[in-house]
Amino acid sequence: MNIPGSTDIIILAGNSHPDLAQKIAGRLGIRVGNCSVIHAANRETLVDIGESVRGRDVYILQTGTKDVNNNIMELLVMAYACKTSCARKIVGVIPYLPYSKQSKMRKRGCIVSKLLAKMMCNSGLTHLITMDLHSKEVQGFFDIPVDNLRASPFLLQYIQESIPDYRNAVIVARNPGSAKKATSYAERLRLGIAVIHGEQKESESDMVDGRYSPPPAVSACRTMDVGLDIMPVLTAKEKPPINVVGDVGGRIAIMVDDMIDDVESFVMAAEVLKERGAYKIYVLATHGLLSSDAPRLLEDSAIDEVVVTNTVPHEVQKMQCHKIKTVDISVLLSEAIRRIHNKESMSYLFRNVTLED
Repeated sequence: MNIPGSTDIIILAGNSHPDLAQKIAGRLGIRVGNCSVIHAANRETLVDIGESVRGRDVYILQTGTKDVNNNIMELLVMAYACKTSCARKIVGVIPYLPYSKQSKMRKRGCIVSKLLAKMMCNSGLTHLITMDLHSKEVQGFFDIPVDNLRASPFLLQYIQESIPDYRNAVIVARNPGSAKKATSYAERLRLGIAVIHGEQKESESDMVDGRYSPPPAVSACRTMDVGLDIMPVLTAKEKPPINVVGDVGGRIAIMVDDMIDDVESFVMAAEVLKERGAYKIYVLATHGLLSSDAPRLLEDSAIDEVVVTNTVPHEVQKMQCHKIKTVDISVLLSEAIRRIHNKESMSYLFRNVTLED
């Protein structure tokens, strides 16, 4: 896949995923550019680009890992260094976009992914390549073009080639929110679907800061009375006990999601599926973050296999859990880079891909 005029292109990589950067550069027939990204004794990020980027198209590969804040700072400093060195284009190749789950306003927090988007744009990025955003609306936070690639063709191919008797499988949505993605997979594989409804989660208490405090009683010192005592009382939302909608008895259960990080809900869902008669359980996800003690929990669970792509490095987790399998998506990222560099259409990479993926 050699790129004509490859002297105009340079791939730089931070410390987050050097192996993926080498695979992408190898498929493009070029080498990873000379760039040193180190952390000083006081934890400041220092970047030294060892070759000229003036007038060249720079592709910076950096993904989100457990060291997420350093990953972000490395990307911003590298992009700004290229901007001030007169690079022609600066494209961020970020397979897993950090903070993409924080895309909605929650209580007294903020929309962090909007803040991150502004920081990336201001640092000098002119284009962004990412994969399977947790919320596709995050693309609207950026003032630059965003190509949100999909890993579903690779995961579907894995199901067809590596899961024996997959025709006897049922695609499972871990919660109603992922039912659209599960339906998309099921339709292309000509399989049935099941949905797990209800969760057993402890609700966090917010009583201490007064946000749920009742209206004050009428007193002489009140200067305004807006009639809060006549507001309707809303019934608290309660989720029902966990239940499976659909038949999984004597079938292979394949749970699909965009990422797998905290695995307690996956383990709990697998136990329910096992109780309902599923004889083999797979979990497929694009981003395998697998934080904290996730590998140990997966190893001891009823899940038979966890399939993730290499958007996030997880070699350490694979040594702790033999159930984790990896699907290589470097060919998709390298083809996206080639098409953008040659000013070709990206539509080919989205063939037979639905909005629900």
